[in-house]
Amino acid sequence: MKLDILAFGAHPDDVELGCSGTLAKEISLGKKVGIVDLTRGELGTRGSVAIRNSESANASEILGISVRENLDMRDGFFINDEAHQMKVIEILRKYRPEIVLCNAIQDRHIDHGKGSKLVSDACFLSGLRKIETALDGKLQEAWRPKVVYHYIQWENITPDFVVDISGFLEVKMESILAYSSQFYKENTKEPESPITSKNFLDSVKYRAQDLGRIIGAEHGEGFTVERYLAVNSLSNLV
Repeated sequence: MKLDILAFGAHPDDVELGCSGTLAKEISLGKKVGIVDLTRGELGTRGSVAIRNSESANASEILGISVRENLDMRDGFFINDEAHQMKVIEILRKYRPEIVLCNAIQDRHIDHGKGSKLVSDACFLSGLRKIETALDGKLQEAWRPKVVYHYIQWENITPDFVVDISGFLEVKMESILAYSSQFYKENTKEPESPITSKNFLDSVKYRAQDLGRIIGAEHGEGFTVERYLAVNSLSNLV
């Protein structure tokens, strides 16, 4: 299956928190979209791998994505080396996306910045023909996505562009809340973490509202770029 967009996250729920409004909008426009999680999130304060797997499947169904895979890297301990890059290269060549979305370039959680650089480096290497990979015993063709964009997570990074997701915040929040083990619960006795507060969930909404305000829309999601954005003419700008 060839995808239009492939979104990577270091952990299950990264993509939902960072860019699921954009994905839902693109899916509504007929684009084929996939998600790849690098780890199972096994070091998360709450829940378990089995619970996260179930939650991830539910979130995927809510968003209506075409495919979701997990590369089973070690939560907290994966690194940007050849072995890990090759895993990402294989998945890029399998789905041949035009656009790749990945973690924030820097963030509170160390896996986010690591995942961002790992995927970005792999996107470049995936286009080199002399790097050989195989799928089901057949050599894969080299493939390099046209662009790599980074969504915004914990830190308030200034975006290079903002996608108007008006009308899609509800499905974004529904996909996030599919990870019920991870976020705010009233009167819970489970251990607390920075993402389990009500304020954190509220912040997802008010960030979307604020980015929407800035671009003259109801809601928005911000991204950073690795190279200059190109437009055909000024009429393409909103």
